[in-house]
Amino acid sequence: MPIRLYNSLTRTLVDLQPREPGHVTMYHCGPTVYSSPHIGNFRSFLFADVLRRFVEDQGCRVTQVMNVTDVGHLTLDDIEAGEDKMEAAARKAGVTAWDVAKRYEDEFHDCQRKLHVRLPHHMPRATEFIAQMGGIIDDLLQKGVAYQRNGNVYFEVARFPGYGKLSGKVLDELEAGARVAVNEEKKDPRDFALWKVDPKHQMQWDAPFRDGVRGFPGWHIECSAMSMHYLGPQIDIHTGGEDNMFPHHECEIAQTEAHTGVPFVGVWLHARHLLVDGTKMSKSLGNFFTVEDVLKKGYTGLELRYALIRVQYRQSLNFTLKGLDEARAAIGRVQQCRQRLARIRDGAEPAGAGDLAPDVAAANAAFTAAMSDDLNVSEALAAVFDFVGVANKAQPTAAGATAALAAFARFDDVLGCFGPEPKADAGADAPAELIALLPARDAAKKAKDWATADAIRQQVAAAGWKIVDTPQGARLEKA
Repeated sequence: MPIRLYNSLTRTLVDLQPREPGHVTMYHCGPTVYSSPHIGNFRSFLFADVLRRFVEDQGCRVTQVMNVTDVGHLTLDDIEAGEDKMEAAARKAGVTAWDVAKRYEDEFHDCQRKLHVRLPHHMPRATEFIAQMGGIIDDLLQKGVAYQRNGNVYFEVARFPGYGKLSGKVLDELEAGARVAVNEEKKDPRDFALWKVDPKHQMQWDAPFRDGVRGFPGWHIECSAMSMHYLGPQIDIHTGGEDNMFPHHECEIAQTEAHTGVPFVGVWLHARHLLVDGTKMSKSLGNFFTVEDVLKKGYTGLELRYALIRVQYRQSLNFTLKGLDEARAAIGRVQQCRQRLARIRDGAEPAGAGDLAPDVAAANAAFTAAMSDDLNVSEALAAVFDFVGVANKAQPTAAGATAALAAFARFDDVLGCFGPEPKADAGADAPAELIALLPARDAAKKAKDWATADAIRQQVAAAGWKIVDTPQGARLEKA
């Protein structure tokens, strides 16, 4: 069954057809490491993770790249103005921009682990690719599609007729937006910066192109350099949030295709914004949550992950604390079903004579069909819970229980939100939501995340149970 995806560039559903059969190349716009990652960021990052997992599930090899922006991303994304986000954060904290980058990149990686993200094959930092950016800038200058003014280098949008084809913005709209911040250096207000000169900027490099002036790169050129370094001039899939579409992705297309002369991306995918309690997330409204904010409320990474992926990426997702409670209950229901099946498989509970093979096949087929339909996670989860209902009513043989457990393992491998198969003897009478916490505690202990492990222990204790660690794994007992 082909994987159908909605291409933002053509505004149509298309079959995923990698340039190299059996090998899919993906580039994902990653974090700008100037502050703690919030749940809106991670809706986009988790969408990319589920995409990679499903493509691999369907038998393709994947090479996945996600960048780390640690210089050049301005505070006003839609116009060429504003302060570098790294510099602004450094000034506010009274530290260097390098210190800011290190702190928040480490925090981002910690959140990836807690949310069970399958790490990209490459996570390059922009500051490590200045030379490669310079090579592209030099070529664009030599081709006459870029120009230099007082050391600043701009891409000349008028020299690239396809500018605007991704976002759908017509030239009049682009010009109107650009007039918000008039820059007399530019030939055209739509032109965007490839290289900037600012003596006050902390992060600076000698210009990596001919006749250049010491400065720092623009945000857009960074992704072109990093994607081409690892994946070549053409890639199969490029993802990001819908806010990346303009100007960032629009500029990526222009500068990359002007440089290479070939189409840059096969399929563009964009995740919708996350809402919190029905409104846009905002610190002023008190509905702004970092990943750590949610975890400190006692929820696990699996529960947060479930809450953020449960709706298809192109649909609006309204995040609520009630939704986290629903995620906890849903995971618990799956884990309780898996535990019973494990007990049957291992002989701890009597087996029946039922054959679950047709039900396993039907569940796998329904799951695959949903995920192949533009990553329709909502329908895929419906297939999972339909199967939970069937499995709970069945009296399977040990072989049937084994086959059913294999299906659940596959569902978790793709969605990454249920956790490992629970132990057959792990507190069979314990509430499902408590059983679901055991894999998260085990993962936290392995990662030496003692705070999370202790918080789970306290949550279990508050419910009247205790965690007992054994050589076979943790189990629950009544306190």
